Amino acid sequence: MTEKKIKQEVIDELMKAYRGPEDFQALFAALKKAVVERALNAELSAHLGYEKGEDKPPEQANHRNGSSRKTVLSESGQVQIEVPRDRAGSFEPRLIRKGQRRIDGMDEKILSMYARGMTVREIQGHLKELYATEISADLISSVTDAVLEEVKEWQNRPLEPLYPVIIFDALRVKIRDEGVVKNKAVYLAIGIARDGTKDILGLWIEQTEGAKFWLRVMSELKNRGVQDVLICLVDGLKGFPEAISAAFPQAQVQTCIVHLMRHSLEYCSWKDRKHVAAELKAIYRVPTAESAEQALGAFEAGAWGRRYPPIAASWRRNWERVIPFFAFPPDVRRVLYTTNAIESLNMQLRKITKNRGHFPSDEAATKLLYLALRNITAKWKKAAREWKAALSQFAILFEDRFVAVGM
Repeated sequence: MTEKKIKQEVIDELMKAYRGPEDFQALFAALKKAVVERALNAELSAHLGYEKGEDKPPEQANHRNGSSRKTVLSESGQVQIEVPRDRAGSFEPRLIRKGQRRIDGMDEKILSMYARGMTVREIQGHLKELYATEISADLISSVTDAVLEEVKEWQNRPLEPLYPVIIFDALRVKIRDEGVVKNKAVYLAIGIARDGTKDILGLWIEQTEGAKFWLRVMSELKNRGVQDVLICLVDGLKGFPEAISAAFPQAQVQTCIVHLMRHSLEYCSWKDRKHVAAELKAIYRVPTAESAEQALGAFEAGAWGRRYPPIAASWRRNWERVIPFFAFPPDVRRVLYTTNAIESLNMQLRKITKNRGHFPSDEAATKLLYLALRNITAKWKKAAREWKAALSQFAILFEDRFVAVGM
């Protein structure tokens, strides 16, 4: 028979039971049941060495021993299948493993919904709507809990020996801890590798940052293979510059302009933010530290500076960590202050976490954030446009370190 004829016969047989749209899912369930059972019997035939209906080889003691009924969850709802058994009990099905209760990538669908910020209750409702099947909260939790082992491997994977730039960022999430909902910080390290590609190097949850915490983070990066960092972009985090210097003595610590801008705009009303941002850009886009200080003074004395005095004050408090930025040529500066990578990442993570009142534990927050990051970074394939222009500048500015480490 040709492939086309076989397909037509299968369709004709199925259509005998079709009476209307209400039968559609039932037909697919019946087809799925038949295909799964045929595949399981084929696996058993391969295991035993002879086909069903044939006599077993004389020298072989093991043989077929009926079947056991099992209900599994699929895209068509619950499907009841007959799993063939062997007398010796040595048969291990691969399509539907022992203890497995879901097929057709249901785990992936649950993880996909979870990664997009859906709560367990929302996932239950969505799956019930799609497949007319009740799925317990415990089952969903067990599927998502399996991610924690993947997180552990990801958090301990080897890293590049050299990162020209690492950006440390943080967002706040509410997590229940010892019976109290606390506002905890989730810290991310975004590394830009020598070829310009970006990667999330790690994820850490801590209630309050401090020198000991940051030294542990730096030590973890070193233990995973990082030998040198040229520039670390950080927020005004207590004890962080000291921890970086202890782990990577040659690293240039720079206040992240993106963070500084973000904090500055928090003082403004929504309608004023666009105007204030335009004024602040004049500070960090000038050629020298001296002209930047003059621009800061002009902003402070101007209308927006007078309306929002804490902005200029925050820039002055961080000024010693801002001015190293002006020692770099324009191509390198554009890599350091470009907002796309950080702002896009924060926007996507906040969009996912905003539906949660709070997380029941650090592990629950870690699961969701890791899955979200996995989706986001899958799109981070190409280097930033600014990187190619900056690459030669890094090679000149940090000649020995840029070439030697990891080569």
